[in-house]
Amino acid sequence: MSVADPLNPDVHKATENALLNQFARAYLQQQRSEQRWRLFWRLVWLLVAASVIWGTIQAVPSAKAPATPHTALVEVRGAIATDSEANADNLMAALRSAFEDHGARAVILRINSPGGSPVQAGLVHDEIIRLKALHKKKVYAVCEEMCASAAYYIAVAADQVVVDKASLVGSIGVLMDGFGFTGVMDKIGVERRLMTSGSNKGMLDPFSPRDPVQETYAQAMIDQIHQQFIAVVKSGRGKRLKENPELFSGLFWNGEQAVSMGLADKLGSLDQIARDDVKAEDIIDYTQTENLAERLAKRFGAAIGSGAVQAMRESVSIR
Repeated sequence: MSVADPLNPDVHKATENALLNQFARAYLQQQRSEQRWRLFWRLVWLLVAASVIWGTIQAVPSAKAPATPHTALVEVRGAIATDSEANADNLMAALRSAFEDHGARAVILRINSPGGSPVQAGLVHDEIIRLKALHKKKVYAVCEEMCASAAYYIAVAADQVVVDKASLVGSIGVLMDGFGFTGVMDKIGVERRLMTSGSNKGMLDPFSPRDPVQETYAQAMIDQIHQQFIAVVKSGRGKRLKENPELFSGLFWNGEQAVSMGLADKLGSLDQIARDDVKAEDIIDYTQTENLAERLAKRFGAAIGSGAVQAMRESVSIR
């Protein structure tokens, strides 16, 4: 048995070659791994780009021949707000498509919403009034589980408001909500240091003591919005409204009560109105929904902005 001499040139060269082979294999393996990752991310971005292009194509209205006679449907579901699907842009785009289709005999708004932004609701309400006058088509608001506050603000633009006997209808009022933390701050020894360039710039700040003057101003503002809401309801419902001291108090009623008070016209459903009133049983849904590209954009935006936290926000809604 012989022992290899490490000083032997042949042994040294063989060892060197073995090391070089190991380094070469490791380098090639690393290159292949990096190449696979580059290919993976290229495919990911290719899919994102393809979805954006597809969403853009889908969003572009296509020219088509007038549809056969049908009832046009636009859904109003969930909170009415700029960041929800029931926002003014989506609803108005759907309404315009429905009214402009020569095959649509009438438009039905199927509503299931607790309310939301008075601004968004006002925009949709005014657009319905404009489109009705322009296209001479009737509009029906069919209320399901809930048609309250800003949702009812939209509903009164319709020629008829149709409800189920158990629907919740009304809530004609305005609120501004928030919190106050001054008592908690006193207990834990936290001092609020707020600097403003105007005496009312920090108005209704939840970490500052209540200011009666500022609260009076805010109350006057929401009272004015309430009067705007009342005026819209009276204009839309007219003489159908029955005298009731609680009508504009913010209370809500079931569908049967709503009909007796003049807040709604009759009991019914989507299919019934399409069949018996519109005389067009075929229903085509014009509701605008988010496509894949929009959902991806929102998710990317949310991920980018996830580090920014808003501690407190005063909100105004009609509920």
